[in-house]
Amino acid sequence: MANDKSNQVHTIFQKIAPSYDKMNSIISLGTHQSWRNRATSLIKLRPNSKILDVCCGTGDWTIKLANQINHKGHVTGLDFSDSMLTVATEKVKKYDLTEKINLIQGDAMQLPFESNQFDIVTIGFGLRNVADASSTLREMLRVLKPGGQLVCLETSQPTAPIIKQGWELYFGHIVPLLGKTLVNEQQEYTYLTDSTHNFVDYKQLAAMFKQAGFKQIFYRRIMLGAAAIHTGIKPQ
Repeated sequence: MANDKSNQVHTIFQKIAPSYDKMNSIISLGTHQSWRNRATSLIKLRPNSKILDVCCGTGDWTIKLANQINHKGHVTGLDFSDSMLTVATEKVKKYDLTEKINLIQGDAMQLPFESNQFDIVTIGFGLRNVADASSTLREMLRVLKPGGQLVCLETSQPTAPIIKQGWELYFGHIVPLLGKTLVNEQQEYTYLTDSTHNFVDYKQLAAMFKQAGFKQIFYRRIMLGAAAIHTGIKPQ
């Protein structure tokens, strides 16, 4: 089943890569960059931080992180879709960040790094799409240095009844329609909205952080609960 989901998600992201940024802005009503800004503000960044951005996609958060560090710092962006990485590579070149950023193709559930390598690990809108979120959390813990920080930005579900009804209408019906109308990818955006709806809620995700071995777990809900930021520290 894990391989089935991995193959399905890989196929989807390979296809939607050229339209991903455009659709991200439309679906989030232009707010996804501000969500990343809020998540970045919770990161314990140092000028020379060594950072891993898991499921980096088209590189928006990777680039934002690279702009926060000096020439001694470095960001590695990892994604399993070479089509997404192609878009990310063009952005890195555009912003002249090739010295600070390295992009590689890899599996979030089997990170191709030695243990205790990174000061910070981030994952934005990716945890719900991996075949095994718990395995991915454990892998991110493994590659963090003791005392290192994981920051996860992920879609979530509002709990207030009226807001929840509007959220379900928007993500369940309008977003797939936008995918069909704007980029002829209704099936793909139906999956993406389903993955949001079916993922764990913010309290369950905090419990998963704890089960994976993180300490000092903190979460903040944003956009009326439509997204959440979770952080955790690897024990010393």
